[in-house]
Amino acid sequence: MEERPETELISIPATPRVSTPEIQTPSGQRSPRPASKETKSSAWTPTSFISPRFLSPIGTPMKRVLINMKGYLEEVGHLTKLNPQDAWLPITESRNGNAHYAAFHNLNAGVGFQALVLPVAFAFLGWSWGILALTIAYCWQLYTLWILVQLHEAVPGKRYNRYVELAQAAFGERLGVWLALFPTVYLSAGTATALILIGGETMKLFFQIVCGPLCTSNPLTTVEWYLVFTSLCIVLSQLPNLNSIAGLSLVGAVTAITYSTMVWVLSVSQERPPMISYEPLSLPSSAAAFFSVMNALGIVAFAFRGHNLVLEIQATMPSTFKHPAHVPMWRGAKVAYFFIAMCLFPVAIGGFWAYGNL
Repeated sequence: MEERPETELISIPATPRVSTPEIQTPSGQRSPRPASKETKSSAWTPTSFISPRFLSPIGTPMKRVLINMKGYLEEVGHLTKLNPQDAWLPITESRNGNAHYAAFHNLNAGVGFQALVLPVAFAFLGWSWGILALTIAYCWQLYTLWILVQLHEAVPGKRYNRYVELAQAAFGERLGVWLALFPTVYLSAGTATALILIGGETMKLFFQIVCGPLCTSNPLTTVEWYLVFTSLCIVLSQLPNLNSIAGLSLVGAVTAITYSTMVWVLSVSQERPPMISYEPLSLPSSAAAFFSVMNALGIVAFAFRGHNLVLEIQATMPSTFKHPAHVPMWRGAKVAYFFIAMCLFPVAIGGFWAYGNL
């Protein structure tokens, strides 16, 4: 391997590069003499903590090899320089993620209550267009997820852990912020609001079912249940990092698979209504039909989610030259989206088969 110029910059004093090494005699004259191995070793006196002065001549070449290898890895770009802010931010504070954590988080983020509305979209689209729209949306979701996984470390030595950083790299420092900040804040606020409403209503219904007539004297109002759900979310957010809730993500993933399976199994096992029809719903005007179709496509698109956490999930994984982070991330994402397909497609097809356009 050719000697790197960086090793010359940290040498004190710099060793002159001449074809024949010289020594100085007591009389002040210079006389050439072949340099021995000890002379070459003693000429390289780095002052960094990696190779201090007191190292023996035997250990010095080994340290030089390590420094050269470190420089090579930095040139290749897989020895990533970590952002100091990522050491204390909750999302990227932990770097011990793996493919199992990626599968749990992606599955938990990819299946939600939106999947239960897919049979309604089929009522407006019918069998052919409904299955085609659902298949295209699933393939597009998987393809864009693969793009995000690859773009996370697209630039050597840099990890894009957030959408704003990725937009700045694509569109520039100022334009990227303006293009990514509004959609991120808008979608995050909308998602949080929808989850608070659904979570509060679900907790209220669950409490009424479990408690029954014993707790009807002074029940909580719906707004109070919203506050209870919000308070639980605030307590959960005090955990140190994303990997701390990997077990909770596993519980959420198992729950999503369970209720999705229960919905379509119970629907298919029951007797179908007598006046069932699989023809798309007839509407009085072409404008109403157009907006119904657009609404159905919106339902299909709304059923797919989870991209807002892809970069953050991959940011919790270590990345080295031999083991880049995109390998376990993509492995876990493939497992997660296999189960997501096993949830969404049976719910849509089984629900529409059981109830049709009713």
